[in-house]
Amino acid sequence: MTARWSPRFPRGFRPRGFRPRGYTLRTRVTVVAGLGITAAVVLGLLLMYLLQMGAVRRTIDGQLRTYATQIAQSAHNGTWPAPLPRSSLDPNAQAQVITADGRVLAATRTLAGLPAVYRLPANSATPVRQKAADGVIPDEVGVIGLRATVGGRPVTIITSTPTGLLGQVNAEFARHLLIGIPVILVLAAAAVWLVVGRALRPVERIRHAVTDITSADLSQRVPEPGTADEIGHLAHTMNDMLARLEDAARRQRRFVADASHELRSPLAAIRTTLEIGLAYPDRALWPVIADRAVQQSARLEDLIQQLLVLAKADERKLTAPRHQVDIGTVLNTASSSTVAPHLDIDLDIDLDIAPGTASGNAGDLERLFRNVIENAVRYARSRVRITATSTGDAVRVEVDDDGPGIPAADHDRVFDRFVRLDSSRERGSGTTGLGLAIAREIALAHRGHIAIADSPSGGARVIIILPLATTGAPP
Repeated sequence: MTARWSPRFPRGFRPRGFRPRGYTLRTRVTVVAGLGITAAVVLGLLLMYLLQMGAVRRTIDGQLRTYATQIAQSAHNGTWPAPLPRSSLDPNAQAQVITADGRVLAATRTLAGLPAVYRLPANSATPVRQKAADGVIPDEVGVIGLRATVGGRPVTIITSTPTGLLGQVNAEFARHLLIGIPVILVLAAAAVWLVVGRALRPVERIRHAVTDITSADLSQRVPEPGTADEIGHLAHTMNDMLARLEDAARRQRRFVADASHELRSPLAAIRTTLEIGLAYPDRALWPVIADRAVQQSARLEDLIQQLLVLAKADERKLTAPRHQVDIGTVLNTASSSTVAPHLDIDLDIDLDIAPGTASGNAGDLERLFRNVIENAVRYARSRVRITATSTGDAVRVEVDDDGPGIPAADHDRVFDRFVRLDSSRERGSGTTGLGLAIAREIALAHRGHIAIADSPSGGARVIIILPLATTGAPP
């Protein structure tokens, strides 16, 4: 047995021009389209040729049948002219008049004195060639047999004409077809190659542009050809995708930077406090140091917990598992667990929604309401009012505070991550800016909606709409 040698390349190495996945799209389209066009042209030519040849044969048969009728009409009282008259339509046509027993009654000049060259069997419309035709009648001939009664005697009129020219035409057509097929194939392939190359030129420009785009710089865009075809739609879609990727990358970088900063602050505070205590161990107030470290650790733990919630939201893992949740009970729990020693928190739950429930995660919904309520408590001057009403297919919860309010330009921005407004809203509270972002993610995960509006009491109003368990999305 002889072993076959095959080249082996180092991993990751490919010789120049090596394409393991076959030919280019342009080549494949050219081959397939060229073959298809050639086949279509050849089939069209064959069809036209067959139709034309069929028409010619029908014309010949019609002329021979007309000639036979003329011969039948040329007999007077059963007497046939000798020789038979020539055809006015085909000067090469020949004819014989044969009796039922095979005798020749009359013939054209070229067949005079010869026995019957063709016989028309009974119950048949196709004449049968006889031995007498050899050497007289060519092999390629059109023949028509017509039965008639002339002078009270049944006779058969045989008319024929050479069709060798049709055979020559067939041979000539086949020869030209064999020569023309490669020519047609080459011309079709060349035309398809040029057309496909011109059509794919924008795709090649798009490919080069995409090659230059890296994760470090997503601001570049692919060139759009400005056409309303598939390539134009592809370029437009890719630019939209790049815009979304650029926005996502920018948000991710900002999120990582803000998260790093927020995580560094409590860690730096804990380390600084401990370093001061260690520098003066005899005079340090260790209970105070421990209390400050616990506070910063709690802040750090809360921040990590919020980041984990946002990570779950990004992975679409919120609201799992789902249960029937009583919105009134969740609101009571969230408001009662909020610390507000110098504020009044009014909770007004409409009795119409007492039997209404939402489908979702009770812990996530409680976090949503608690974040919104704590945000209102943080900026309220004296009162926070919570109202819950039913809209038929959804629950509408409004949380109003009498604080400084939120500018209309920031109504959407406050739901972004790590966003803090000016000092009039912050008051040095040390918040992470993730509360409302988490609230929005939880609302969206429950097919709900959350928005900011102006409160009649002068502050901000947070509107939360959640669909009831028996409905789909809220209106």
